[in-house]
Amino acid sequence: MQARLVAIAADHVRRFGPERVTVVAVAREAGMSHANVYRFFPSKAGLIEAVVIAWTRSVEVILGDIANAPDPADDKLERFLVTWGKAERDGLDRDPAIYGAFADFWAERRDAIMVHRARLRAFLETIVDEGLEPGPFRLRDEARAVAFIADAMQRFIHPALVIETRDLTRQQVETRLSTMARIIIRTLVSGGV
Repeated sequence: MQARLVAIAADHVRRFGPERVTVVAVAREAGMSHANVYRFFPSKAGLIEAVVIAWTRSVEVILGDIANAPDPADDKLERFLVTWGKAERDGLDRDPAIYGAFADFWAERRDAIMVHRARLRAFLETIVDEGLEPGPFRLRDEARAVAFIADAMQRFIHPALVIETRDLTRQQVETRLSTMARIIIRTLVSGGV
């Protein structure tokens, strides 16, 4: 039932925007009382948070599959970074209301987003670690390398910056994203961090 409520709420966020979603309307569509919805979610904000978390989990599944693939670390990292950036842009282009709620959570509810960020960072750490033995990455400091990757990707993964670049075409964003991914890989292979 909880997944169904999240799906209905996500549809309402898409149609009306998060500020106009009501627990009563979600409950009505689910065929239950609004009091019953509160058994699953403490508030409307909790329901909207569940919608955002569901979107972040869909991104995590895609990126987790890449991180756990048997590919060489450099190929895997490039695919991971490009897919990550594309997923963020896809969120903005295909689901702007939910992505807007994600951006709001990023700015206002860091605690809710930190779990998502920690999972993505763990994927990065796994890929970087795989690239160390027997190679191709030559790093002076593994933690610094992961921080470098996250910093270099900010334009493509930070919701405020993704929204800021919405006037760029998809092709422009993907070209920049691919270039940045190649720069990151070259830096790790050359031992620049």
